[in-house]
Amino acid sequence: MVVSISVLLLLVILTVVFLKSGALKMSHAIVCVLLGFLLAGTSVAPTMYEGISATADLVSGVRP
Repeated sequence: MVVSISVLLLLVILTVVFLKSGALKMSHAIVCVLLGFLLAGTSVAPTMYEGISATADLVSGVRP
């Protein structure tokens, strides 16, 4: 578990750096995908899913 959290934090930091630099290359995309897979395996996944679903419902309910 400690290794997973360390790798997860490293990937979060790398993803933020890549997105801030504005140069998202193939290697950066692979890091982002790995981050997604690691986040899906944590206990945070259901909370993130509910938050994203709530945001999507809110956005879909807005009428222009």
